[in-house]
Amino acid sequence: MPTRRALLAVPLAAPALAQAQPAWPQDRPLEVIVPFPAGGGVDVMARLIMPLVAAQIPGLRPVIINRIGAAGQIGMEATYNAAPDGHTIGATTIPALNAIPLERPARFTALNFTFLANIVEDANAFYVRADSPIRSVADLIAAARARPGQHSYATTGVGSDDHIFMLTFERIADIPRMVHIPFAGAAPLIPQLVGGHVDVAAINVGDALGLVREGRLRILAQAAERRQREAPDVPTFRELGMEIVIGASRGMIAPPNLPAPITERLLRAFEVAMRDEGFLREAERQNMPLRPIIGAAYRDYAAMVDSRVRELWQVRPWRE
Repeated sequence: MPTRRALLAVPLAAPALAQAQPAWPQDRPLEVIVPFPAGGGVDVMARLIMPLVAAQIPGLRPVIINRIGAAGQIGMEATYNAAPDGHTIGATTIPALNAIPLERPARFTALNFTFLANIVEDANAFYVRADSPIRSVADLIAAARARPGQHSYATTGVGSDDHIFMLTFERIADIPRMVHIPFAGAAPLIPQLVGGHVDVAAINVGDALGLVREGRLRILAQAAERRQREAPDVPTFRELGMEIVIGASRGMIAPPNLPAPITERLLRAFEVAMRDEGFLREAERQNMPLRPIIGAAYRDYAAMVDSRVRELWQVRPWRE
């Protein structure tokens, strides 16, 4: 039979237990910060995966919020500085995540996020209009050398994977720097290429394949290890004798110090979501080349890219 002392202790112990193990998710939405405009590759990825993640966690209600600006910096800062309570996560893209703090003051440290899941890896590529006189990488090199500073290229922002790809190409091809025109994502960039306002777009393979199939754009080459399934007729830079392998790794991160129990639930949910047959079919339809990497392995991958970006910064720093 319980003693009087034991009975008196129960009301004191129960609140302490409740405080130590708060319910999650609480009656609040999960803000999913996308640092690029709606309609771009990062945005499409987040909107596709998050309902499937929510289906694995009862009560989770994701709301996509596009916080654009400064080539993704605004949104990444918002994710990094949010309370680590499981009610804010963010989409990101590597190597932009690594490059931004190198080139300018930033309110985040690239490797201190809580890394949840990489989902997509899409190689960089050169796109031109279908009627462009630049019909090959050799043509692009010849044009850049013949008319230094007279050809323009578009990217999704300073320090983006596209920009780093172009800097790498200029270095390896030994050409003068071309005129950089950064945009706040692929969605506003592509109409400018189609309209003939820029000469070349350094974007990702999957960003404008529909316009290739319509005969309005062409891809010169792709910076993949091997030809992506989405562009089997496009040569890699390796096939052209240039060691350029780079792309956008798009995934999900959270603020630093996210509690381990919340992190583990999210990791399990992402693992299940990325195996979903409907997700796999839709990813293929959306030209999203998948590369699932979970948790600590994703952080290790980010650290490897961070080292490469720092090496490039040492020999070819960029600020515009």
